[in-house]
Amino acid sequence: MPLQRPRPQSKPVTEQRHHELAVHPVDGDGAALLQRRQILRRARIAGVVVVLLLAIGAGRTVLSRIGNARELDAQVAEAARTYVKTASAQRAAAGQTVSLPGTLQGYTQAPIAARASGYLKRWTHDIGSAVRAGELLAEIEAPEIDQQLGQAVAAREQAASVLALARSTAQRWEGLRSQDVVSQQELDEKRNAVTQAQANLAAADANVQRLRELEGYKRVTAPFAGVLIRRNVDIGDLIDGTRPLFVLSQSDPLRVYVSLPQAYAPQVKPGLAAAVTQAELRGRSFAGRVVRTAGAIDAATRTMQVEVELRNTDGVLLPGAYVQVALPLGDAGVLLAPTATLIFRAEGTMVAAVDDSGKVSLRRVRVGRNFGERFEALDGLTEADRLVLNPADSIADGQVVAIAPAASAPARGRQ
Repeated sequence: MPLQRPRPQSKPVTEQRHHELAVHPVDGDGAALLQRRQILRRARIAGVVVVLLLAIGAGRTVLSRIGNARELDAQVAEAARTYVKTASAQRAAAGQTVSLPGTLQGYTQAPIAARASGYLKRWTHDIGSAVRAGELLAEIEAPEIDQQLGQAVAAREQAASVLALARSTAQRWEGLRSQDVVSQQELDEKRNAVTQAQANLAAADANVQRLRELEGYKRVTAPFAGVLIRRNVDIGDLIDGTRPLFVLSQSDPLRVYVSLPQAYAPQVKPGLAAAVTQAELRGRSFAGRVVRTAGAIDAATRTMQVEVELRNTDGVLLPGAYVQVALPLGDAGVLLAPTATLIFRAEGTMVAAVDDSGKVSLRRVRVGRNFGERFEALDGLTEADRLVLNPADSIADGQVVAIAPAASAPARGRQ
């Protein structure tokens, strides 16, 4: 039989043995052991929560910084983007006109001066008065002219008496010569005396006529029918003929002179209809016509002077007023582009066109007539081109730009 190993005897488990084995007795200290386990579990859970919160905070901070960086990049890109407004060239419709500034003038306008010197005795019409041709405007008191006229009349009578005596003497000497009492030389002298007396009488008559006409200049009359637009003298003023007493203007018809640019000169001929407007007379247009042109271009201004005549039967238009004269050109189908798209550089006149991708291309254009806000494009443009309005001086070929959206019309509100 095999030998059996003797079993070791078990020792009794005492409290000291429990402490050595680090085993807490269940029966006596079970509540303390459970409490420690709960504290450890709660500490672990709290640690996990703290770690999770820290991780969430760190992630949120990272995400916030990434979002801020992206937003900043977007703002920088938006600020760096160049926005432009564009417009297109259009074909001109029939009835295109060119509007030019001008100043209304009376058809006949003249300063009225006095030929006689003296003092103003009276005036009969003031500014704004409508006068007829030959109507008295003023009278001048000139005693010196009156005395000169009296002296001239006396000298004329003296010359007439001398002539009468010379004629009678010559007749007597004719009889004596027929009797051969006097010589032929003496008779010729008497005849020459008659001729000289006749010349002296003619000179005296001319002097009397001159002074009488000068006497008539004391009455200042209107040379034509019109309106007095200026009075420069008053009663008692010394009149010496150096300054005009009045300015007389004919208000119907009126004329206006405009300076037509060289580009339009070949199309404007006498007889062309014109429309005259004045800013103060809203809604009214006055019909006129071109009566004559200078027929030559002024080398200094490259313009041609054009005279337009218009009726003013109701007297609404006033001489000296600033007006706009519209002349029809009659062109249709020409390509018109905004003047605000032009770029002037050393290479020539250009425009900036934008393609579908926003890329700028600078193009040279040949400019024809200039209509103010628009110009005639003779070459270099099409109707499909999108042209940059008011381009910056720094705009370059190949630059990428963004087209600004059209501004919406403001809503009408109560004012």
